[in-house]
Amino acid sequence: MNQLEVEAFVADLDNVQREENFGYSFFFVGDDHRLPFVSLSDSDNEFDNVSNLNREGVFRINIGVSKERFESLLADSDSEDIDYSILNVFLPHPHYAKQHFVCILNPSQGNIEVTKNLIIEAHSIAASRLQRRSSK
Repeated sequence: MNQLEVEAFVADLDNVQREENFGYSFFFVGDDHRLPFVSLSDSDNEFDNVSNLNREGVFRINIGVSKERFESLLADSDSEDIDYSILNVFLPHPHYAKQHFVCILNPSQGNIEVTKNLIIEAHSIAASRLQRRSSK
């Protein structure tokens, strides 16, 4: 799954808006741009260079999932000495793990479907959050 395929998959979900800033593509549900449910990056910057994204064709998907999904997905990961440059492995986000964001570089094979399912879950969480805010 390449970056364009990920972007197209996310954009096809209901009520998605895209914004670009700081070299990232941020995806939001509706016009509430407080917290993206997915973001993509394909280059390092002064604030984030742990994934070595300046390699040819390498990109990182950041996905905001539920606490339960975060814990089940990363239950076996050791938070010490994480190699954030490894491809096709789900990891806690290097900066937003406390907000239950996971990341993966260049998902392939069986992780493509898992990535899609996580993106759908993140979209659902963001849609529910928007619905709650709208009903207040």
